[in-house]
Amino acid sequence: MSLLFCAQVTLNFFFFFVQVILMLTKLYDFNLGSVTESSLWRSTDYGTTYEKLNEKVGVKTILSYLYVSPNNKRKIMLLTDPEVESSLLISSDEGATYQKYRLNFYILSLLFHPEQEDWILAYGHDQKLYSSVEFGRRWQLVHERVAPNRFYCYQYQYYYYLSSVCLEIQYTEPSCFSAVCPVVVAEALYVTCKLQNCTDANKGKPFPGYIDPNSLVVQDEYVFVQVSTGGRPIYYVSSRRDVFTPMKLPKYTLPKDLHVISTDENRVVAAVQEWNQNDTYNLYVSEAGGIYYTLALENVMSSMGPEGNVMIDLYEVAGIKGMFLANKKQNNEVKTYITYNKGRDWRLLQAPSADLRGNRIHCMLPYCSLHLHLQVSANPYTSGNIASRESAPGIIVASGSIGAELTSSNVSMFITSDAGNTWRQIFDEEYSVLYLDQGGALVAIRHTPLPIRHLWLSFDEGRVWNKYSFTSSPLFVDGVLGEPGEETLIMTIFGHVSHRSEWQLVKIDFRSIFNRRCIESDYVPWDLHDQGERCLMGVKRVYRKLKPIARCVMGKTYSVTMISEPCDCTESDFECDYGFERRADGKCTPAFWFLPSSMSRTCTTEHTFLNSTGYRKVVSNNCTRGVMEQFTARRQPCPSRAPRGLHLVTSEGKLTATTASNVTFLVFLEEGDGSKTSITVDFGDGNAFTYSNVSSIEDGIKHIYKNVGIYRVSATAENTLGSETVLLFLHITCQLESIHLSAPFVAVKNKEVNLTAVLSPSQVGTVTYIWWFGNNSEPVITLEGSVAFTFSREGISVVTVQVSGGNTILQDRKTVAVHEYFRSHLLAFSSNLDDHNPDVAEWRLDVSRVIKTSMVQATGVNPEQLLVTVLPGLPTAAEFFLLPDKQLTEGKPDKTATHLDQLSELVLSALNQNLVQFTLRPGVQITVYAAHLSAAPLVDTSENHSGSAMLMLLSVVVVGLAVFLIYKFKRYCHPFLKIQRGS
Repeated sequence: MSLLFCAQVTLNFFFFFVQVILMLTKLYDFNLGSVTESSLWRSTDYGTTYEKLNEKVGVKTILSYLYVSPNNKRKIMLLTDPEVESSLLISSDEGATYQKYRLNFYILSLLFHPEQEDWILAYGHDQKLYSSVEFGRRWQLVHERVAPNRFYCYQYQYYYYLSSVCLEIQYTEPSCFSAVCPVVVAEALYVTCKLQNCTDANKGKPFPGYIDPNSLVVQDEYVFVQVSTGGRPIYYVSSRRDVFTPMKLPKYTLPKDLHVISTDENRVVAAVQEWNQNDTYNLYVSEAGGIYYTLALENVMSSMGPEGNVMIDLYEVAGIKGMFLANKKQNNEVKTYITYNKGRDWRLLQAPSADLRGNRIHCMLPYCSLHLHLQVSANPYTSGNIASRESAPGIIVASGSIGAELTSSNVSMFITSDAGNTWRQIFDEEYSVLYLDQGGALVAIRHTPLPIRHLWLSFDEGRVWNKYSFTSSPLFVDGVLGEPGEETLIMTIFGHVSHRSEWQLVKIDFRSIFNRRCIESDYVPWDLHDQGERCLMGVKRVYRKLKPIARCVMGKTYSVTMISEPCDCTESDFECDYGFERRADGKCTPAFWFLPSSMSRTCTTEHTFLNSTGYRKVVSNNCTRGVMEQFTARRQPCPSRAPRGLHLVTSEGKLTATTASNVTFLVFLEEGDGSKTSITVDFGDGNAFTYSNVSSIEDGIKHIYKNVGIYRVSATAENTLGSETVLLFLHITCQLESIHLSAPFVAVKNKEVNLTAVLSPSQVGTVTYIWWFGNNSEPVITLEGSVAFTFSREGISVVTVQVSGGNTILQDRKTVAVHEYFRSHLLAFSSNLDDHNPDVAEWRLDVSRVIKTSMVQATGVNPEQLLVTVLPGLPTAAEFFLLPDKQLTEGKPDKTATHLDQLSELVLSALNQNLVQFTLRPGVQITVYAAHLSAAPLVDTSENHSGSAMLMLLSVVVVGLAVFLIYKFKRYCHPFLKIQRGS
């Protein structure tokens, strides 16, 4: 037990082969904020000596990650630091030699195929997914816009699926077609395709419609997606790559969040946070199809992981099928419960009868029990709060406390050798416990921030612990390395002597402690039981375990031996079926919301159905005979019934679609003989179709709408016993392209003006208008594109209008000058200006500024008293406004009129003499005239403020704008909005 190697590093990656250890170390410079160097080390003698391989991978190469093929441990892949270079190094001889390959993309993560050792998926920094079938030597683009961590390799029994991948493709669509409104909406699709041939022709879309972003989960034989409708999530599941079906939780579960915990042995365990929960989740378990769920345990504690992920306080015990531990919140106290039959029954843990010193512990159920911390370490080099192993069934080591509830103070270490029936206290502080020699030996290292130099070793499942020194100088322990599977008696401890010292590795070889290999007489049989009940999950299980007094090595050839004998079925082998709840007497009765007759819904597609008894056998329970027939659902012929529970929805769950797009309608029937029930669908646009039975429309009904409108879609189910009709009102829209706000350039104070939002195309469906005036914080919301408003203050006021239609939001903004007195006149131009008028808003603003400058130069008028605006459309026209000088006319209406008359005569005189000119571009001289149509003066010295004159001027402006809009916004999509009925 000597010090072997020292290195100053920030990260370590260890990988064991038969006798080979690979270690990657990286030096992080805190001043530069980056990794400045890395080293690759290799040992071929279980860590006794190490060879530095920097020359073989490149002296200046900075490595970032090390991967080992899960199907062939001899194949190694190293990734370089992408900030320096984008390359990978490949070894096929356990890391002895390497070949370097350049990449044209940066790898963020890798996914190895579960069976094919050379097949790899690589996720790039730009949301592109690449594949290789040559262990990284060549790469091919699979797809773009792939969601991070939402790509999977098929793990299913048929060969066809081995070369297929599951992807979540994200689509980010702009909600605005101008730079003014950068709102975006994200959607996603579930796509499948071949690993090396992911073309559009070869893509599959198993789920008909969009899914919520980052919701695709592929686990074993199940695929899960989420679709939010009306603010509520709907979860769908596909079993064995079959069609997707909504997951049936109890009716009033109303989940806020759902996590798939386990899909082992053809059953789904899901943690659901319901509408009235904050820090707890309820556990639900399914039947084999993953569709129908029943409650297993309420109020299981949760916490946030280091990366913001939700962690559920549920632990699946390794080595014993159906055994779980969970921390449940009960009356504001957290207690640990255990189950041996996959959540059908739960009980508290019996505390140890005595402490470390042999003193009796007075702890009586249910007021006092043992409670355990169930967090598993994400760091492979440190143990978590609890540990169990497949190779050591029945042995569980965990930290916890004794009392009425789980606490973080007075934490001790506990162990059970009989699968949780009895527990013993082994340390009064927290320790990291490792399994060696298939669980034949246990090693404990104190979990402390202080330096240590001792460890403890037990050969009798933690009953007796022997103290050993592993270093002469105390060491701050950072982690412990053992060969995967706990098959070896060699381990490596790494840490540092002080916070400023280099890291040190200490190899510990326990082989000298053992003097022989185990033989058959060293083992004894052990019966698995739950407080004496041996029939668990329908069988009696007998394991072979090492005698506590045996001091021998089991070795790598040891395998867990179990003898099982089936039991007769009893009620405890059955859980409540979907829609049923367990009463205090243990009987399953229908929930208040559940109609048992609704379970005959398979009659809509089949001739028989399973009539539930209220019970279902726990998945993977192997009991036989007994009460099997009494509790098992019976297959019965479908009853003759009138159609009932007809549902009509779109495949995407939306009530809106665009013209010329395929809309898929889904029709569901809860009750009724589907083979004899016809379905008639009226699309509301004059088209209607009748289908002979429900089975013929399982994949949905597609229809294309050509015109904008709100359509009354109906579905009618009919057989000889009756009929039922359901309605759906579908909004068909065109894509909104642009919006133009028509507003007067100048408005009279305290006089109502009309503001109009003009859309392109003019008819896009149902839209909402949101108006903001000046500094008002509360908007005005209308369904019409026009609104009347009165400006009560003089000055510049900004009017903003937004229009919302479908997933699109556009806006336009105009500035209105508000004055109590002013004069205005229309302007005309020499005809050559029309040849250069692109009729865009920016051009009109620039020309308005040039005209104003020319008029000021020709007349000497104060620029603050002159406003000019070029009007939309052709021929080019403009209008100027004269404002009074406030210092001369404030509070003097008579002087205001005279003053404005003088200014008007001055400006008109200059215009009539052709004194107002400007150069549009070299060689293009524009002359400005007073228009022949003379508008009535808009100065208002009377009480009515010449309202009729104002309306006349605005009419001229609006007529010109209408001519422009009819020309400019003519589009293919120009239907009208109405509610249409089918003929």
